[in-house]
Amino acid sequence: MISSNDFRPGVSIELDGSVWRVVEFLHVKPGKGAAFVRTKLKNAQTGNVVERTFRAGETVPQANLEKLTMQHTYREGDDYVFMDMDSYEEMRLKAAQIGDRVKYLKEEMGVNVVRWQDQIIEVEMPNSVVLEVTQTDPGVKGDTATGGTKPAIVETGAQVMVPLFISIGERIKIDTRNDSYLGRE
Repeated sequence: MISSNDFRPGVSIELDGSVWRVVEFLHVKPGKGAAFVRTKLKNAQTGNVVERTFRAGETVPQANLEKLTMQHTYREGDDYVFMDMDSYEEMRLKAAQIGDRVKYLKEEMGVNVVRWQDQIIEVEMPNSVVLEVTQTDPGVKGDTATGGTKPAIVETGAQVMVPLFISIGERIKIDTRNDSYLGRE
């Protein structure tokens, strides 16, 4: 159990049979009446965001999340196969369970899989990855870093906007949170 006074962004709680993460919280002490905690909660399974108010000191069950370090080994049809690095057991996940960052997933990449009651909540991918450019328009002499951008396809099939001087075969660093180019590797 966790008290509403201990809420912080990122804390996971159980409400109505599902896991919710605290996105924002505000402890309010009005001049008249009891104190309360106004929160913004995000459902870990569906992504829905709701606002909810708790009495100050009210206790709610804290979600017991299990974080497993796994490695993506291969893809078989629509399934992505991951291996637990401790027990060497395999787990198959669909693209929908992994999320939209699946486009940056390559073989032998390490990820954290978060489980709650034998149910996959999320797959935490690295914030940045280094991938090779497989397709883009050729760079032309005189293209500068401040000039503009062009689309490039990387080895996993994802499309990223890169500076004009990037050419096929170069390894680039990509921010997986906002699909942006970070630099050459």
